[in-house]
Amino acid sequence: MIDRLRGRFGVEPICRVLEVSPSTYYARKVRPPSDRDLDDAWLTDQIRRVWEDNYGVYGARRVWRQLRREDIDVARCTVERLMADEGLEGVQRGARRRTTVPEPSAPRPADLVCREFVARRPDQLWLADLTYIRIAEGFVYCAFVLDVFSRRIVGWQLADHLRTDLPLDALEMAIWQRNVQRDALVHHSDAGCQYTSIRYSERLADSGIAASVGTVGDSYDNAMAESLNGSFKSELIERRKWSSRVEVELAIVEWIGWYNHRRLHSSLGYVPPVEFEAEWYSARDSAILSSK
Repeated sequence: MIDRLRGRFGVEPICRVLEVSPSTYYARKVRPPSDRDLDDAWLTDQIRRVWEDNYGVYGARRVWRQLRREDIDVARCTVERLMADEGLEGVQRGARRRTTVPEPSAPRPADLVCREFVARRPDQLWLADLTYIRIAEGFVYCAFVLDVFSRRIVGWQLADHLRTDLPLDALEMAIWQRNVQRDALVHHSDAGCQYTSIRYSERLADSGIAASVGTVGDSYDNAMAESLNGSFKSELIERRKWSSRVEVELAIVEWIGWYNHRRLHSSLGYVPPVEFEAEWYSARDSAILSSK
Protein backbone atom coordinates (compact mmCIF):
# COMPACT_ATOMS: atom_id res chain seq x y z
CA MET A 1 0.00 0.00 0.00
CA ILE A 2 2.84 2.36 0.80
CA ASP A 3 4.40 1.64 -2.59
CA ARG A 4 1.10 2.41 -4.27
CA LEU A 5 0.50 5.70 -2.45
CA ARG A 6 4.00 7.06 -1.89
CA GLY A 7 4.00 9.08 -5.10
CA ARG A 8 0.91 10.95 -3.94
CA PHE A 9 1.51 11.44 -0.21
CA GLY A 10 5.15 10.51 0.47
CA VAL A 11 6.50 7.69 2.65
CA GLU A 12 6.82 9.56 5.96
CA PRO A 13 3.21 10.91 6.11
CA ILE A 14 1.81 7.47 5.25
CA CYS A 15 3.95 5.77 7.91
CA ARG A 16 2.87 8.38 10.45
CA VAL A 17 -0.80 7.63 9.80
CA LEU A 18 -0.13 3.87 9.98
CA GLU A 19 2.04 4.30 13.09
CA VAL A 20 4.88 2.50 11.35
CA SER A 21 8.48 3.64 11.42
CA PRO A 22 9.79 4.73 7.96
CA SER A 23 13.00 2.82 8.74
CA THR A 24 10.94 -0.37 9.08
CA TYR A 25 9.49 0.21 5.63
CA TYR A 26 12.88 0.86 4.02
CA ALA A 27 14.42 -2.15 5.80
CA ARG A 28 11.67 -4.37 4.45
CA LYS A 29 12.33 -3.13 0.93
CA VAL A 30 15.94 -4.29 0.97
CA ARG A 31 15.55 -7.41 3.12
CA PRO A 32 16.12 -10.63 1.12
CA PRO A 33 13.21 -13.08 0.90
CA SER A 34 12.88 -15.43 3.86
CA ASP A 35 13.21 -19.20 3.50
CA ARG A 36 9.43 -19.49 3.81
CA ASP A 37 8.92 -16.91 1.05
CA LEU A 38 11.27 -18.87 -1.22
CA ASP A 39 9.54 -22.16 -0.40
CA ASP A 40 6.13 -20.61 -1.01
CA ALA A 41 7.24 -19.23 -4.37
CA TRP A 42 8.52 -22.64 -5.50
CA LEU A 43 5.45 -24.46 -4.21
CA THR A 44 3.16 -21.94 -5.89
CA ASP A 45 4.82 -22.72 -9.23
CA GLN A 46 4.31 -26.45 -8.65
CA ILE A 47 0.70 -25.97 -7.58
CA ARG A 48 -0.10 -23.89 -10.65
CA ARG A 49 1.58 -26.48 -12.89
CA VAL A 50 -0.51 -29.32 -11.45
CA TRP A 51 -3.69 -27.23 -11.61
CA GLU A 52 -3.11 -26.17 -15.23
CA ASP A 53 -2.04 -29.68 -16.32
CA ASN A 54 -5.38 -31.03 -15.11
CA TYR A 55 -7.81 -28.75 -16.94
CA GLY A 56 -7.83 -26.29 -14.05
CA VAL A 57 -10.44 -28.45 -12.31
CA TYR A 58 -8.52 -29.73 -9.28
CA GLY A 59 -9.26 -28.28 -5.87
CA ALA A 60 -6.73 -28.20 -3.05
CA ARG A 61 -7.32 -31.85 -2.09
CA ARG A 62 -6.48 -33.29 -5.52
CA VAL A 63 -3.60 -30.85 -6.11
CA TRP A 64 -2.16 -31.93 -2.75
CA ARG A 65 -2.60 -35.61 -3.63
CA GLN A 66 -0.84 -35.16 -6.98
CA LEU A 67 2.07 -33.31 -5.36
CA ARG A 68 2.44 -36.15 -2.87
CA ARG A 69 2.48 -38.64 -5.76
CA GLU A 70 5.40 -36.63 -7.16
CA ASP A 71 7.21 -36.91 -3.78
CA ILE A 72 6.72 -33.22 -3.03
CA ASP A 73 6.27 -33.13 0.76
CA VAL A 74 3.77 -30.39 1.49
CA ALA A 75 0.91 -30.01 3.94
CA ARG A 76 -2.62 -29.83 2.58
CA CYS A 77 -3.26 -26.60 4.51
CA THR A 78 -0.26 -25.04 2.73
CA VAL A 79 -1.71 -25.99 -0.64
CA GLU A 80 -5.06 -24.51 0.40
CA ARG A 81 -3.38 -21.26 1.51
CA LEU A 82 -1.28 -20.84 -1.62
CA MET A 83 -4.16 -21.71 -3.96
CA ALA A 84 -6.32 -19.11 -2.21
CA ASP A 85 -3.53 -16.53 -2.57
CA GLU A 86 -3.33 -17.28 -6.30
CA GLY A 87 -7.11 -17.39 -6.80
CA LEU A 88 -6.98 -21.04 -7.91
CA GLU A 89 -9.97 -23.24 -7.13
CA GLY A 90 -11.59 -26.47 -8.24
CA VAL A 91 -14.52 -26.69 -10.59
CA GLN A 92 -18.13 -26.83 -9.37
CA ARG A 93 -20.78 -29.03 -10.95
CA GLY A 94 -23.97 -27.68 -12.45
CA ALA A 95 -27.40 -29.07 -13.31
CA ARG A 96 -28.02 -31.72 -15.97
CA ARG A 97 -30.50 -31.77 -18.82
CA ARG A 98 -32.48 -34.95 -19.42
CA THR A 99 -31.48 -36.93 -22.53
CA THR A 100 -33.19 -40.32 -22.18
CA VAL A 101 -36.95 -40.81 -22.34
CA PRO A 102 -38.55 -44.02 -21.05
CA GLU A 103 -40.60 -46.13 -23.47
CA PRO A 104 -43.56 -47.50 -21.46
CA SER A 105 -44.42 -50.22 -23.96
CA ALA A 106 -40.89 -51.65 -24.19
CA PRO A 107 -40.05 -54.71 -22.08
CA ARG A 108 -37.56 -53.78 -19.39
CA PRO A 109 -34.94 -56.02 -17.78
CA ALA A 110 -34.90 -56.29 -14.01
CA ASP A 111 -32.72 -54.04 -11.88
CA LEU A 112 -29.78 -56.31 -11.01
CA VAL A 113 -27.78 -53.55 -9.32
CA CYS A 114 -30.26 -52.00 -6.86
CA ARG A 115 -27.98 -49.00 -6.34
CA GLU A 116 -25.07 -51.20 -5.23
CA PHE A 117 -22.38 -49.80 -7.51
CA VAL A 118 -19.68 -52.21 -6.41
CA ALA A 119 -17.42 -54.50 -8.45
CA ARG A 120 -14.58 -56.76 -7.32
CA ARG A 121 -12.84 -56.95 -10.69
CA PRO A 122 -12.72 -55.21 -14.09
CA ASP A 123 -15.59 -55.93 -16.48
CA GLN A 124 -17.96 -57.14 -13.80
CA LEU A 125 -20.34 -54.16 -13.93
CA TRP A 126 -20.67 -51.48 -16.61
CA LEU A 127 -22.83 -48.38 -16.42
CA ALA A 128 -24.16 -46.55 -19.48
CA ASP A 129 -25.72 -43.12 -19.90
CA LEU A 130 -26.12 -40.16 -22.26
CA THR A 131 -25.57 -36.44 -21.90
CA TYR A 132 -25.90 -33.37 -24.12
CA ILE A 133 -23.50 -30.65 -25.30
CA ARG A 134 -24.59 -27.25 -26.56
CA ILE A 135 -22.69 -26.00 -29.61
CA ALA A 136 -23.16 -23.00 -31.90
CA GLU A 137 -25.21 -25.13 -34.32
CA GLY A 138 -27.52 -26.57 -31.64
CA PHE A 139 -26.85 -29.73 -29.62
CA VAL A 140 -24.75 -32.87 -29.90
CA TYR A 141 -25.02 -35.88 -27.60
CA CYS A 142 -22.42 -38.11 -25.98
CA ALA A 143 -22.82 -41.69 -24.74
CA PHE A 144 -20.48 -43.24 -22.19
CA VAL A 145 -19.85 -46.76 -20.88
CA LEU A 146 -18.11 -46.82 -17.50
CA ASP A 147 -16.44 -49.73 -15.72
CA VAL A 148 -17.52 -49.57 -12.07
CA PHE A 149 -14.46 -51.33 -10.69
CA SER A 150 -11.88 -48.83 -11.94
CA ARG A 151 -14.12 -45.88 -12.96
CA ARG A 152 -12.51 -46.22 -16.40
CA ILE A 153 -14.39 -44.99 -19.47
CA VAL A 154 -14.34 -48.08 -21.69
CA GLY A 155 -16.61 -46.85 -24.48
CA TRP A 156 -17.99 -43.59 -25.80
CA GLN A 157 -19.55 -42.03 -28.89
CA LEU A 158 -20.66 -38.59 -30.08
CA ALA A 159 -23.58 -37.88 -32.42
CA ASP A 160 -26.04 -35.17 -33.42
CA HIS A 161 -29.03 -37.40 -32.58
CA LEU A 162 -30.42 -39.53 -29.74
CA ARG A 163 -31.24 -42.65 -31.71
CA THR A 164 -30.19 -46.10 -30.52
CA ASP A 165 -27.13 -45.98 -32.80
CA LEU A 166 -25.47 -43.51 -30.40
CA PRO A 167 -25.26 -45.67 -27.24
CA LEU A 168 -24.93 -48.81 -29.37
CA ASP A 169 -21.72 -47.47 -30.95
CA ALA A 170 -20.38 -46.67 -27.47
CA LEU A 171 -21.21 -50.23 -26.40
CA GLU A 172 -19.45 -51.65 -29.46
CA MET A 173 -16.31 -49.71 -28.55
CA ALA A 174 -16.42 -51.05 -25.00
CA ILE A 175 -16.86 -54.66 -26.18
CA TRP A 176 -14.03 -54.26 -28.70
CA GLN A 177 -11.65 -52.76 -26.12
CA ARG A 178 -12.28 -55.12 -23.24
CA ASN A 179 -11.90 -58.84 -22.60
CA VAL A 180 -15.56 -59.54 -21.92
CA GLN A 181 -16.31 -63.02 -20.62
CA ARG A 182 -19.75 -64.44 -21.38
CA ASP A 183 -22.17 -64.47 -18.47
CA ALA A 184 -19.69 -62.55 -16.30
CA LEU A 185 -20.70 -58.93 -16.94
CA VAL A 186 -23.75 -56.84 -16.00
CA HIS A 187 -24.65 -53.77 -18.07
CA HIS A 188 -26.76 -51.24 -16.15
CA SER A 189 -28.57 -48.19 -17.54
CA ASP A 190 -31.63 -46.07 -16.95
CA ALA A 191 -34.97 -46.90 -18.59
CA GLY A 192 -34.36 -44.74 -21.66
CA CYS A 193 -35.84 -46.02 -24.90
CA GLN A 194 -32.37 -46.27 -26.45
CA TYR A 195 -31.27 -48.81 -23.85
CA THR A 196 -34.49 -50.84 -23.85
CA SER A 197 -34.67 -51.02 -27.65
CA ILE A 198 -34.63 -54.37 -29.41
CA ARG A 199 -31.31 -53.71 -31.16
CA TYR A 200 -29.52 -52.75 -27.96
CA SER A 201 -30.98 -55.62 -25.98
CA GLU A 202 -30.05 -58.13 -28.68
CA ARG A 203 -26.45 -56.88 -28.81
CA LEU A 204 -26.09 -57.39 -25.06
CA ALA A 205 -27.58 -60.87 -25.31
CA ASP A 206 -25.35 -61.83 -28.25
CA SER A 207 -22.29 -60.86 -26.19
CA GLY A 208 -23.41 -62.76 -23.11
CA ILE A 209 -23.88 -59.53 -21.13
CA ALA A 210 -26.72 -59.36 -18.61
CA ALA A 211 -28.93 -56.30 -18.99
CA SER A 212 -30.04 -54.32 -15.93
CA VAL A 213 -32.31 -51.26 -15.94
CA GLY A 214 -33.14 -48.90 -13.10
CA THR A 215 -36.55 -47.54 -12.22
CA VAL A 216 -38.22 -44.84 -14.31
CA GLY A 217 -37.50 -41.25 -13.36
CA ASP A 218 -35.05 -42.08 -10.57
CA SER A 219 -31.52 -40.80 -11.13
CA TYR A 220 -30.23 -42.59 -8.01
CA ASP A 221 -30.62 -45.93 -9.81
CA ASN A 222 -27.81 -44.90 -12.16
CA ALA A 223 -26.09 -42.45 -9.85
CA MET A 224 -22.49 -43.32 -10.71
CA ALA A 225 -23.11 -42.78 -14.43
CA GLU A 226 -24.82 -39.48 -13.59
CA SER A 227 -21.73 -38.55 -11.60
CA LEU A 228 -19.53 -39.22 -14.62
CA ASN A 229 -21.74 -36.97 -16.73
CA GLY A 230 -21.46 -34.29 -14.07
CA SER A 231 -17.67 -34.48 -14.05
CA PHE A 232 -17.58 -34.42 -17.86
CA LYS A 233 -19.80 -31.34 -18.04
CA SER A 234 -18.10 -29.38 -15.27
CA GLU A 235 -14.49 -30.30 -16.08
CA LEU A 236 -14.69 -29.87 -19.85
CA ILE A 237 -17.93 -28.80 -21.49
CA GLU A 238 -19.15 -25.94 -19.30
CA ARG A 239 -15.79 -24.18 -19.18
CA ARG A 240 -16.09 -22.71 -22.69
CA LYS A 241 -18.36 -22.27 -25.69
CA TRP A 242 -18.14 -24.81 -28.50
CA SER A 243 -18.51 -23.91 -32.15
CA SER A 244 -18.74 -27.30 -33.87
CA ARG A 245 -19.04 -31.03 -33.38
CA VAL A 246 -15.48 -31.60 -34.65
CA GLU A 247 -14.10 -29.22 -32.03
CA VAL A 248 -16.01 -30.99 -29.26
CA GLU A 249 -14.98 -34.44 -30.47
CA LEU A 250 -11.27 -33.62 -30.43
CA ALA A 251 -11.60 -32.15 -26.94
CA ILE A 252 -13.44 -35.26 -25.68
CA VAL A 253 -10.72 -37.57 -26.99
CA GLU A 254 -8.12 -35.57 -25.05
CA TRP A 255 -10.28 -35.37 -21.91
CA ILE A 256 -10.97 -39.12 -21.83
CA GLY A 257 -7.24 -39.80 -22.18
CA TRP A 258 -6.63 -37.54 -19.18
CA TYR A 259 -9.58 -38.99 -17.23
CA ASN A 260 -8.45 -42.59 -17.69
CA HIS A 261 -4.69 -42.17 -17.43
CA ARG A 262 -4.01 -39.14 -15.20
CA ARG A 263 -7.07 -37.92 -13.27
CA LEU A 264 -6.92 -38.78 -9.56
CA HIS A 265 -10.11 -40.48 -8.36
CA SER A 266 -10.89 -40.19 -4.67
CA SER A 267 -12.87 -43.46 -4.75
CA LEU A 268 -9.75 -45.28 -5.99
CA GLY A 269 -7.43 -43.92 -3.34
CA TYR A 270 -6.38 -41.01 -5.54
CA VAL A 271 -4.91 -42.95 -8.44
CA PRO A 272 -6.01 -42.91 -12.12
CA PRO A 273 -8.26 -45.72 -13.43
CA VAL A 274 -5.61 -47.28 -15.70
CA GLU A 275 -3.12 -47.42 -12.83
CA PHE A 276 -5.75 -48.90 -10.51
CA GLU A 277 -6.51 -51.66 -13.02
CA ALA A 278 -2.82 -52.35 -13.62
CA GLU A 279 -2.25 -52.79 -9.88
CA TRP A 280 -5.18 -55.22 -9.67
CA TYR A 281 -3.95 -57.34 -12.59
CA SER A 282 -0.42 -57.33 -11.17
CA ALA A 283 -1.69 -58.53 -7.78
CA ARG A 284 -3.84 -61.19 -9.42
CA ASP A 285 -1.00 -62.51 -11.58
CA SER A 286 1.33 -62.61 -8.57
CA ALA A 287 -1.26 -64.57 -6.59
CA ILE A 288 -1.65 -67.06 -9.47
CA LEU A 289 2.13 -67.56 -9.76
CA SER A 290 2.57 -68.04 -6.02
CA SER A 291 -0.15 -70.69 -5.94
CA LYS A 292 1.61 -72.84 -8.54
